Amino acid sequence: MEVEIPVVIVGAGPGGLATSACLNKHSISNIILEKDDCHASLWRKRAYDRLKLHLGKDFCNLPHMPFPSDFPTFVPRVDFLRYLDDYVTHMKICIRYNRYVNDASFDATNGKWRVCVHDTTLNLDEIYVADYLVVATGENCDPYIPMINGLESFEGEYLHCSKYLNGRPWYDKNVLVVGSGNFGMEIAYDVSTWGANTSMVIRSPVHYLTKEMVYIGMSLLKYISIEKIDKLMVFMSKMVYGDMSKYGLVRPKDGPFAMKKKGGRTPTIDVGCVKQIKKGKVKVYPAISSIKKGKIIEFADGKSGQFDVIVFATGYRSSVQKWLKDYKELFNENGMPKARFPDHWKGENGIYCVGFSRNGLQGIHFDALKITNDISFTVNAMKHHDADANA
Repeated sequence: MEVEIPVVIVGAGPGGLATSACLNKHSISNIILEKDDCHASLWRKRAYDRLKLHLGKDFCNLPHMPFPSDFPTFVPRVDFLRYLDDYVTHMKICIRYNRYVNDASFDATNGKWRVCVHDTTLNLDEIYVADYLVVATGENCDPYIPMINGLESFEGEYLHCSKYLNGRPWYDKNVLVVGSGNFGMEIAYDVSTWGANTSMVIRSPVHYLTKEMVYIGMSLLKYISIEKIDKLMVFMSKMVYGDMSKYGLVRPKDGPFAMKKKGGRTPTIDVGCVKQIKKGKVKVYPAISSIKKGKIIEFADGKSGQFDVIVFATGYRSSVQKWLKDYKELFNENGMPKARFPDHWKGENGIYCVGFSRNGLQGIHFDALKITNDISFTVNAMKHHDADANA
């Protein structure tokens, strides 16, 4: 079966939904292809129970639909999913589920994108032909577990954080959480509250701020410079937490918002883990050097410990290069845009990407509006050209 449509969007996460909604506002026909059986599958199926949006709702709504006024400032996962469900209905978004994209390529003979898809429900192959292709699979697609010497022989349990729900099964077990980002710190805190003997790996310097600090910083960005905001954030962090270097937490030299702008590394938002570290309920280790026979893990400082469980909060990788044949039009070898924000969202021959800016839901909002305005401008220009030609 072959389907022709102006815009094909691959991925029904928040980025795909936002772009489709914006296109619908401009009356530009589009369709989303989603490999899972639901939209926002990362939030629905691969997120832990206590997860909330780490930024205030003012910075996280999708285009054309703010969060309800009765939602808390930091929206819980369940409420965010409810918001997305309402968004799909209200914005009349068309999604075809259980569609696995085998490959997509640009056909220079007709100037269109050809997307080859397998319907996993009916076991049928489909082809979609479009003027524009929007890659909305995002930067958080495939779970990433680093290669560690001896991991394959580890006799305990290990998993990526995408499979973590809560620490209930690990009461009184020795659990090691690898990663010092938002997921790593929050999971370490969660595991410790469930009664596990918790440790975590923090390899590099990290800024740790409360949600309220980040909310203040984000609110001030439109009024004062990043340099001044960073000085305020670091001062507030020192006032609240003090010197944490003796516990294994070292602050970077660059400020938190400067680091975010420079390389996409976000400050870690503390939900209680730092307090657990101070109390000794969460131990901090440097990088893992190797895993020995059984359950023994050795660290870069020469220390070692025995662990029953390892949770890898080590992020995700893009999957674009696996299915997009002409990915080099827009993406590098790692499946991320070649250009930096804010010029990352558009490539040649009508290809776009949403959700790759390393700016979370705020970046998705920006991308969706930019992409839609660009497509709308091109579509309207072609209509005027055709009208002039007919005249």
